[in-house]
Amino acid sequence: MSEQKSGHKDAYDLILGAIDVGIYRPGDRLVESELAEKFGVSRTPIREALQRLETQTLLTRDGRSLIVASLDHNQLAELYVVRTELEGLAARLAARHAAPEEIRVLRDMVEEDRGFINDPEALSLANRRFHKQIHLASHNRYLVQQLDLVHRTMALLATTSLAVEGRGETALNEHEAIVEALEKRDGEAARSALKDHISKAFETRLKLDALKVNYD
Repeated sequence: MSEQKSGHKDAYDLILGAIDVGIYRPGDRLVESELAEKFGVSRTPIREALQRLETQTLLTRDGRSLIVASLDHNQLAELYVVRTELEGLAARLAARHAAPEEIRVLRDMVEEDRGFINDPEALSLANRRFHKQIHLASHNRYLVQQLDLVHRTMALLATTSLAVEGRGETALNEHEAIVEALEKRDGEAARSALKDHISKAFETRLKLDALKVNYD
């Protein structure tokens, strides 16, 4: 890869990563010159990265400015419908194709992640690692690509549903059920357990968003 192409890829990954970890949140304005200075990258790859992120609808226009996009209620519902089906498929395929070592890694993740019960941000990162491992265990590159796109869009959610009291422990119990189904090589049970897990997460998020509504 040429230095120029590498710079373009790095700029995209740097900005996407900053959105992903919450350095830039929905509504934040992204300024080309400021990003170039912050990341130590020339303005050309920054400009191209911003154009790419806008094409992927992760950024949107506010007049002449680019801001981190946010999801309205309908977009959120649409995203969860797609996520539920794709994640369920990944679990079903993982039950069939995952190596024993991959399932053991998932088992270890569940146990280790219980140490993050009282740290929602750390638990959120651990949760994403767990789901990514299931995606990879499906051994279907096209499905993994589509799930990567879905999870990039999930970065536009400013808060994690795991911050809701009690949700972290419940979510890990749901992860436990998914792993048990994978260990039994029961594809339909794995699919059902993962879809139920995503459904509960969506329900929790809807309740969380409802609490933010202000009435005059």
